[in-house]
Amino acid sequence: MRIPVASIQKRFIGLETEYPRADGRRGRRYYLDSAASSLMLQPAWETADAFLRHYANTHSLLHFGARIATHAYRWAHERVLAFVGADPRRYTCVFVGSGSTAGFNHLARSLAGLRPERPWVLVSDMEHHSNDLPHRKHAQQIEHVRLSGAAPALGALDLEALQKALAAHPSGVKYVAVTAASNVTGIVNPLRAIAEVVHRHGAWLLVDGAQFVAHAPFRMDEGIDFLVFSGHKVYAPGSPGVIVGTRDLLAQVEPDAVGGGMVDDVSFERYAVTAQFPEREEAGTPNIVGAVLLGAALESLMQVGMEAVQAHEQTLAASLLDALAARPGVRVYGDTDLRRTPRVGTVAFNLRGFDHALVAAVLNDYFGVAVRNACFCAHPYVREMLKPELWEVGDDLDLDSADGLAALDRRKGMVRASLGLYTAQADIDALLTGIDALIADPAGFSASYEQVEEGWYRHRRFSAPVQSLFDPGEELRRRMAAA
Repeated sequence: MRIPVASIQKRFIGLETEYPRADGRRGRRYYLDSAASSLMLQPAWETADAFLRHYANTHSLLHFGARIATHAYRWAHERVLAFVGADPRRYTCVFVGSGSTAGFNHLARSLAGLRPERPWVLVSDMEHHSNDLPHRKHAQQIEHVRLSGAAPALGALDLEALQKALAAHPSGVKYVAVTAASNVTGIVNPLRAIAEVVHRHGAWLLVDGAQFVAHAPFRMDEGIDFLVFSGHKVYAPGSPGVIVGTRDLLAQVEPDAVGGGMVDDVSFERYAVTAQFPEREEAGTPNIVGAVLLGAALESLMQVGMEAVQAHEQTLAASLLDALAARPGVRVYGDTDLRRTPRVGTVAFNLRGFDHALVAAVLNDYFGVAVRNACFCAHPYVREMLKPELWEVGDDLDLDSADGLAALDRRKGMVRASLGLYTAQADIDALLTGIDALIADPAGFSASYEQVEEGWYRHRRFSAPVQSLFDPGEELRRRMAAA
């Protein structure tokens, strides 16, 4: 029996957190930064907290704590495979360190030695640095594949361009790396069609699912060889990153890391790596609590149903896109036709006449709206979409002066609002209220701020030092004293 979306929407830690505002009020935050990191799902945290009463290391079954830990850790792997529709007979799940970044570095290193006769790796133009730089570092040759459309309304990966790139290197492309959904625009790539083209040319398909799997149903049986995603974007901050990959391919490579837990036998002369998955790829003591947390979050989402999660977010995303399009001076990036180019609930925009950092500062300080700004670790993609307006801005600036160059550099970014399961219409309304205020009084808001180093903005009168909001040392002292 499915759990209604509404019954779980409010069960996230931090939704009601309040902060002071520049106008003297105090109010709750409106969290629209889920693409960077999502809030913690309360039932998942409570499950992990309950596990801590039994905490012990894995790799043993001879006392109750170790037996429970081993079972719970195995359960977390099983939940991942079930969540992404991966047949456990064909696929395995491997937990890795720092989210998707660790996952793609792991894969890029591991796959570099396979099929040396295929030196090329293709990467789309819209990738996050985590699904770009590891391939640049470890692949013999790399080529970026363009997107459909034209800046600033770029669309999904251009299938014709992908076909041409594969054909240009006959029998020479080892794998193609592409995101399921952009972390900048939320634009969704047609993975099934991409997989068909890639496999027709004998290459493998690596998918970055970090911005997709928490927002829509995902199936490995659509032709995906490897999937990587981050637990901290699936309502489980503190959990590991994930690789889901085919057992046959992983069995062909020497494990990326060696140590305890991934060997069958060790002597002074040799060591024998286990053939068992996931142990073969998970050396050392694992993040057991984080894995349980992630498994619980994914199980919760399965109980709600990812189709219902997607429907909820799509309604809000369409509403936000329509509202932004109706406001003068607002530019939304990426193709905004949802029928032609689907999106998850992520929208990047700018306000004419404002630096992106100033917009983010005003939204936080006056309206309690948390958004992200700048290039979102996707510099080439962002700057490609900004090219037309940077030319326009450049015409109005003295680019022979330091001030002119600095002003141009400050425009090399965007504001991003990103939705999650907990997002409600009130969050969208708060964002739009802030945008309307900026449009109505650009001079007033601009005069209230001064620019500080690295392009950030600081209010001239309002200040709320982070130590006054939360200081871990003070919090610890308070709790120790209470004990």
